[in-house]
Amino acid sequence: MAPTDRRLPPAAAPGNSVAGAAMLVSAAIVVAALYFGRDVLVPLVLAVLLAFVLAPIARLLQRLGLPKGLAVLAAVLAAFALIGAIMAAIGAQGADLVADIPRYAATLRDKLGALQGLGDLLRRAEGLLGSLGIGSPLEPPAAPPGTVVVAPAPRSEAALLNVLGSVLGPILHPLATAGLVILFSILVLLYREDLRDRAIRLAGARDLHRTMTAMNDAAARLSRLFLAQVALNAGYALMVSVLLWAIGLPSPLLWGILAGLMRFVPFIGTPIAIAPPLVLALAVDSGWSMAALVLAMFILGGAVMGQVLEPLLFGRRTGLSPLSVVLSASFWAFLWGPIGLLIATPLTVGLVVLGRHVPRFEFFDVLLGDRPPLQPEESFYQRALDGDADGLVEQAREVLDEPGATLAAYGDTVALQGLVLAQTDWSREALEPERLDVIRTQVGTLLDDLSDLGLAAESSLPAAWRAEGAVVCIAGRGPLDELTARLAGLVLHRAGLGARAEPSAVLETANLSQLDPALVRLVCLSVLEEGNSVAGLRYFLRRIARQLPQAKVIVGLWDAPPESPMLAALREEGPADAIVTSLGEAAALGEAMAARG
Repeated sequence: MAPTDRRLPPAAAPGNSVAGAAMLVSAAIVVAALYFGRDVLVPLVLAVLLAFVLAPIARLLQRLGLPKGLAVLAAVLAAFALIGAIMAAIGAQGADLVADIPRYAATLRDKLGALQGLGDLLRRAEGLLGSLGIGSPLEPPAAPPGTVVVAPAPRSEAALLNVLGSVLGPILHPLATAGLVILFSILVLLYREDLRDRAIRLAGARDLHRTMTAMNDAAARLSRLFLAQVALNAGYALMVSVLLWAIGLPSPLLWGILAGLMRFVPFIGTPIAIAPPLVLALAVDSGWSMAALVLAMFILGGAVMGQVLEPLLFGRRTGLSPLSVVLSASFWAFLWGPIGLLIATPLTVGLVVLGRHVPRFEFFDVLLGDRPPLQPEESFYQRALDGDADGLVEQAREVLDEPGATLAAYGDTVALQGLVLAQTDWSREALEPERLDVIRTQVGTLLDDLSDLGLAAESSLPAAWRAEGAVVCIAGRGPLDELTARLAGLVLHRAGLGARAEPSAVLETANLSQLDPALVRLVCLSVLEEGNSVAGLRYFLRRIARQLPQAKVIVGLWDAPPESPMLAALREEGPADAIVTSLGEAAALGEAMAARG
C-alpha cells in the first residue's frame, strides 16, 4: 500500500546555510588573495604554464644526452631568448610606427572628413588623439611681451630621485617579473616529479595508482595541448606578418605578433587583433583597398584556424564551454590585467583537465567544462519531472541520430535508467504522486513519438511471429512498469516481432480473454526491481502459464544488478524460459526464439 504522505524533503537546512555562507567567505578570501598577491602569483602561474610547454623540449634534450639540470636550463634560456627577440622586434616596429603617426593621423583625418555625417566622430577622434599626445607636436604658449622668464631652480636630490623612480620603475618591474618567471620555470622543471608527488598526496594518496596515473595523464595532455597551441599561434603570427608585409602595411611583424597572442583569447581576441591594423590601413592608404584586404585576410585566416587547423590538432572541442571561456577571461583580466586575459584560457583548460582526472577537483569540470552537467539518464528524469515532453523527444532523436545507435541501446542507457531514478525516488518517498503522474504522461508522449519508427527493414522472421499480438509485453505492478512494457514492446516491434504492450490488469480473470493462446508466441513480463516482489512475479507467471501454456515466457527484470536478490531467486526457481536485464538482450532472445520457430 502506498504511503499516504509523500512530501519532498526540505530544500535547505540551517547547516546548509552555514556551509553556503562559509563557502562564499572562502571564495571572497581566495579572490582577494589572487588580487593582492598578483605580483607573486602572476610570475608563478606564467612559470607553470611555460613549464608545461617546455617539459617535452627538456625531456627531448635529456634523451639526447644532456644532464637534467643542463637540459632544463637550456630549454628555459632558449625560450626567454626567443621571447626577448620578439619583444625587441615589437619595440623596433613600434618605434617606427610612432615616428610616422602624425602623417598617418593626417591621412585618416582627411578620409574621415570626406565622409558625411561623421563630424562628431571626427571631433571625438581628434580629442582622443590630442589626449594621447598624438599628432603635431604641441609648442608651449609664447610668453606675453615684457614677461620676465625666470630660469628654473636647480632640482633637489629628492626631486631627482622621484624622476629616477618614475623612469626606472616601468623598466625594473617587467625585468623583475621576467626574472621571477625564469627562476620559477627552472625550479618547476627541475622538481616536477617532487611537485607531482606532493600534488598526489593532496589529491588522494589512498588510491595512489589511480591518482598517479591521472596526474601523469593530465600533465602529458596539457603539455601537448599548450605546445601545439603555441606552435600553431606562432605559425599564424608569421603568416599574418608575411601577408601584411606583402600588401604594404607598416610594422607587419608587430601586428602579426599581436594576432598570434590574441589567438589565446577566444571570441574577443580576433576583434582586438583586427582593429589596429585595420585602422592603420585606413590611415596609410588614401583609398579603401588596403583596409578591405586586411579585413578579408583576417576573416579568412581566422576561419582556416578555427575551422580547419585547430579542430585537426586539438579535436572539435577544447573542453571548455563558451560561457566559461568568456567568464574566465573577464575574471582573470579583472584580477591580473592584460596578462590575465592572455593566460585565462590555458589556465582554465588546466583546471578542467585536473577536474576530469582527479575526483576531488571534479567541480572544476562541472563548472567550466563543456560536457553536459547531467548524465543522459539524469537529463531524461529531469525533463520528465519538469513536464518537458518536447525535451524528451529531442534528446531521444539526438541519441538515435548518432551513427550505429539503436532503439534498444537508447532504451537501456537512457530511458530505462531514467525510469529507475524515478522509481528509486518513489520508493524512498521523495516523489509526490502528482509528479509521478507528470512523469507517466511525459514519457508516454515520448513513447508515442518513438512508435513512429516502425518495423525493422526486410524482416526475415516467420509470419506467425510477425503477426500483431504474437508477442505480448505485460507490465508488472510497479508504478512505472507500464512504461517499461511499452518501451519493451517498441524495441521488440522494431526487431521485426509483432509485439504489443498490455497492463498488468490483462492477467485478471475478467480480462484473460484478451490473450489468444493460438496467436501469442512469446510473453515478456516487464518489471523494475523496485516496486515488485518475488511473490508477485510468481503469481504473474502462474497466470501466464495457465492462460498461455504454449507460449514462451521471459522476464524482463530491467537494470537489475548481478547481485540482485530478486534476480537470484528467479534464476534459482526457474519459473520462466529466460530472464533478461536489458532491452538488447530481450530483442536478441526474441529474434532467436522466432528464428527457431
